[in-house]
Amino acid sequence: MSNKVLAKVNGREITETDLNAFFQTLGQQIQGQFQGEQGMQRLLDELIYQELFYAEAVDTKLEETDAFKAELQKMKENLLKQYNIKNLVESVNVENDEISTFYAENPHFFAGQAQVQASHILVETEEEANEVREALNKGMAFAEAATQYSKCPSNQQGGDLGMFQKGQMVPEFEAAAFELKMNEISNPVKTQFGYHIILKTAEQEASTQPLEAVRDQIGHQLLVQKQNAAYLSKVEDLKSKYTVERL
Repeated sequence: MSNKVLAKVNGREITETDLNAFFQTLGQQIQGQFQGEQGMQRLLDELIYQELFYAEAVDTKLEETDAFKAELQKMKENLLKQYNIKNLVESVNVENDEISTFYAENPHFFAGQAQVQASHILVETEEEANEVREALNKGMAFAEAATQYSKCPSNQQGGDLGMFQKGQMVPEFEAAAFELKMNEISNPVKTQFGYHIILKTAEQEASTQPLEAVRDQIGHQLLVQKQNAAYLSKVEDLKSKYTVERL
């Protein structure tokens, strides 16, 4: 695999791999500013500038100064801390039987709720609602009535509100929708928004998500818990090994 040399600064090569690696270190928003050939040329310029500063730092023996050595020591200490923690958390695993056990012992986390699908026609007064109900009784299609009479933006979809579960609608509307039989049309239902005529068009019973659908979710949750527990346990072990003084 070729790794084209794009520039040389004081004999040091800058390659396509270097440029791509530098690009990957940028956040997504910043990456958007350097798309295309022109953008990558600007990034190459920046790498060249950095190499120029490196060349000067070497020539002036900057790494031999006390200030640089102190800064390097701080960076080394922080890197050692983070690397040690990284090794600890990466040593933690979650086994399949742990996932299965959690799923079996916590069914309430994975129980779905019953849902219904309904359409409605919203008007301002009970008199209007009764007139709409009469029109429906005489054979007017519900979607046509919703388009003609409803004050709700759902009138553009024939009054369809899609699927919803308990807690997503105002209580009066929700109670009526769930109590209706399939394809049954309600009497006028009053809510804070006005008067509704409701048509129940579909229903879905409550069901529990299968293990395979939530396996990754459970695994991630357990992994985070085990990593936190391992971290805190390690801290307690280290406290007994090394002195800690709060001043």
